[in-house]
Amino acid sequence: MLPNRLSAALFAALILGPLPALAQGSCAEDLALIRLDDSQVLEFDIEVVDTPASRAQGLMYRKDVPPETGMLFIYEQPQPVSFWMRNTLVPLDMIFLDAEGVIRHIHPNARPLDETPVPGAMVGDPDPARLMVLEIAGGEAARLGLAKGQVLAHPALDQDRAAFPCS
Repeated sequence: MLPNRLSAALFAALILGPLPALAQGSCAEDLALIRLDDSQVLEFDIEVVDTPASRAQGLMYRKDVPPETGMLFIYEQPQPVSFWMRNTLVPLDMIFLDAEGVIRHIHPNARPLDETPVPGAMVGDPDPARLMVLEIAGGEAARLGLAKGQVLAHPALDQDRAAFPCS
């Protein structure tokens, strides 16, 4: 019976074409989806920080950030941003996103307790404004294949402008 089911699934895939990326998950406030390519979407369980006080606290004093989890910093409007690692005890990857949810810059392995500013844009970036920053465990961005130009889906994005809108 299994070969018939497998054949039916393969036949359906050929007839219907690839399933939409969001078929692998749906948007939720505590979930960030990152589309790696047309067939692969990563899910991160996240905490959202969207007030000045919660953004200032961030991941300070945390002793670990489990894989595929993180914190999503959301600003009221796109703006140049800079982060530091004051009172942050673990290395972090910082993923900077524009108003459409496009990854514009990744700063890997920010050093714990380092107060050197980490800018959200590279020198010469023609549009350095960022709406969101996703912080995940240091080294995770490389391990998972995250790269500039990939897109994030989250309900906080303007869905009419989002590069990867929620379904």
